[in-house]
Amino acid sequence: MESKNSSAIKLPTNQHPIHSGFSAASTAQDVIKSINLSGKTAIVTGGYSGIGLETVRILSAAGASVIVPARDYDRAAQPLTGINNVEIKEMELMEPDSVDAFAAQFVASGRPVHILVNSAGIMATPLMRDSRGYESQLSTNHLGHFQLTLSLWPALCRAAGARVISVSSRGHRYSPVILEDINFENREYTPYTAYGQSKTANILFALELDKRGQTHGIRAFSVHPGTIVNTNLSRHASKEDLLKAGVIDTQGNAIFDPLRQLKTIQQGASTSVWCATSPKLDGLGGVYCENNDIASVLTDLTPMDPLTGADVKGNFGVMPHAIDAEIATELWNLSEQLTGVSIQ
Repeated sequence: MESKNSSAIKLPTNQHPIHSGFSAASTAQDVIKSINLSGKTAIVTGGYSGIGLETVRILSAAGASVIVPARDYDRAAQPLTGINNVEIKEMELMEPDSVDAFAAQFVASGRPVHILVNSAGIMATPLMRDSRGYESQLSTNHLGHFQLTLSLWPALCRAAGARVISVSSRGHRYSPVILEDINFENREYTPYTAYGQSKTANILFALELDKRGQTHGIRAFSVHPGTIVNTNLSRHASKEDLLKAGVIDTQGNAIFDPLRQLKTIQQGASTSVWCATSPKLDGLGGVYCENNDIASVLTDLTPMDPLTGADVKGNFGVMPHAIDAEIATELWNLSEQLTGVSIQ
């Protein structure tokens, strides 16, 4: 499916910066200062490594009780040692029965979910498929989180003011969602095209989720954390590609430059935490955020770096194809069909 011309897309009216007072260099600790989360419950997927782990640490320090779903309990336990108010529960995003079991157990507990951060993800992997035959990056990054969020719906409603954070990427520039062949059954598979499609899906999911959740007090946001090279997410990228993109030096060390979106883990977790907790976002939702603010829409579409997603002019922001309300609804409907899950 060819993406629409940007002029044919009805863009969200609230997709523009609000001048939050923070910047690309701000850390998660900076943005949550003076915010008290005592009595709040958060769930953070991918919460035992990288920016997910930092998100857990910061939310816990602010008083929240945090649940970390993990495929491997023992692997998750070690990095989470010493962080207060954290529970680890088994869950595998690519296995529908595992997602169902985790969500059912939590909903049955009667607890609310005030903050859901869908942070787990894989990037630029070789072609793999889950047990249903679905492409692995779509399955992990989008469909698993779609199923989890909808299965937790009663608990999100109980919060009477929940926020769902969908961790996307500037990699959404690599591809729109191709609804007619979303699982690469009839087109050539390339790792970054599949990654880009899944990250576009994260943004579209937040857009539609926010529309459907508002009357229940549920607001949703998608975020680009920045390029954080020193995490497991980049393990499938070659050193040559990372050098070419200018994100590591010749010794293989990560380069940090917030103005180029090359961030530390502490800076990379900040936009998720800001979206999850900032009072400046009260009454808002369905927007793509980066650098601790709502992002601008990219209208000057120039060639981009294949890894960092920055164009040759250094522009940042969200592509029109990722905030198309019509496509967001169509993706939601297709995701219901693929997962067999809907809001009850």
